[in-house]
Amino acid sequence: MTFQNLGLTTDLLRAVAEQGYSEPTPIQQQAIPAILQRRDILASAQTGTGKTAGFTLPLLQRLSTTKPNQGHRTPRALILTPTRELAAQVSDSVKTYGKYLPLQSAVIYGGVGIIPQIKTLRRGVDIIVATPGRLLDHLRQKTLDLSQIEILVLDECDRMLDMGFIHDMRKILAVLPASRQTLMFSATFSKAIQQLANTLLKSPTLIEVAPRNTAAEQVTQIIHPVNRDRKQELLAYMISFHNWKQVLVFTRTKHGASRLAEQLTKDGLKTTAIHGNKTQAARTRALSDFKQGKVRVLVATDIASRGIDIDHLPYVVNFDLPDVPEDYVHRIGRTGRAGNEGRAVSLVCRDEYPLLRSIERLLKRTITEDVIAGYEPTASDQAQSDQPNRKRSHQPRSQRAKPQTQAKSTRSKNNSAGARPGKRLRTA
Repeated sequence: MTFQNLGLTTDLLRAVAEQGYSEPTPIQQQAIPAILQRRDILASAQTGTGKTAGFTLPLLQRLSTTKPNQGHRTPRALILTPTRELAAQVSDSVKTYGKYLPLQSAVIYGGVGIIPQIKTLRRGVDIIVATPGRLLDHLRQKTLDLSQIEILVLDECDRMLDMGFIHDMRKILAVLPASRQTLMFSATFSKAIQQLANTLLKSPTLIEVAPRNTAAEQVTQIIHPVNRDRKQELLAYMISFHNWKQVLVFTRTKHGASRLAEQLTKDGLKTTAIHGNKTQAARTRALSDFKQGKVRVLVATDIASRGIDIDHLPYVVNFDLPDVPEDYVHRIGRTGRAGNEGRAVSLVCRDEYPLLRSIERLLKRTITEDVIAGYEPTASDQAQSDQPNRKRSHQPRSQRAKPQTQAKSTRSKNNSAGARPGKRLRTA
């Protein structure tokens, strides 16, 4: 299967080829033809499976092959995302794949001035990528007309529900044409998503590439039991001892993210934090520095992490386990992307074991524990954390293979079996 088989135009195929891609991913193989047929879509796919290109490419083709209404250029496609980072990422995809098409796009989100956005909208755009809050600001100020929207995309709509955007979404939906095509993409496939789909979609095509709420197969998951007050010490040790060069660390709170970043910096590790209290400029700069390798560790909260798209990110660390089990799937989905292997490490203290059990029920598997010598929980902590049928490792540090070595040997084994033909296009 190639992109030529999906019915895409020459201009789109040219843009895709320039990115070095020739083989569509499973989500793209199913979504692109259905969208081109103007079907509503309900798609569930893990992060890193290429779902952004799965809706961006056919959306661009549909708009480029149909004539807009005469007069001022009015938006015909709206893509809603839960966070600023994800909006910026999707906007980049629209520009990358639409570079040879006569279409204009704009990205709209909060945390930056609204005046430049208003000026862009006045010049006329075909595609808007937006977060719900700032989009409503424009609607209230009457700087945006959504009456001609032909295609609506709800990207990571499960996250938008989790973040409490349902009321904002309903206000936006109320001003859109009822005759539009609606595409819902989600990393998880919950009952809430199905209920929302029942109210928005008309005879939708159902696409479910990965099993529900499962973690990427390429991600090795492991738990390190440790006392809460020694988590930061253990994290700094692991990064230094194993010489991890690029690590994404999740904390539960914004304050916790800032504090951990400061502590790791004092330990000599180049670290920055990204969370909701940071300005948009600071968040953009932190993410850019992390991608370019200028900083070694990026500490993030769940909300701020959406849109972090790094194909070769090797390590994700759960400094705190998330309160919502599905967030664990989102977190570790930041690694093991685009066919690469990844490692997800969770530092678990005694009072987090109920959260761990919820995650394991969701995954339908027991995550292996590795008690690191010198960082063993106290006797009371260990007694509380003991569970039957849990895989454990108590190897001394000197006997443990470094993660880099393990990944290298696995990759070599895979390469000897024969590489896959073509390079798959994976964005978000």
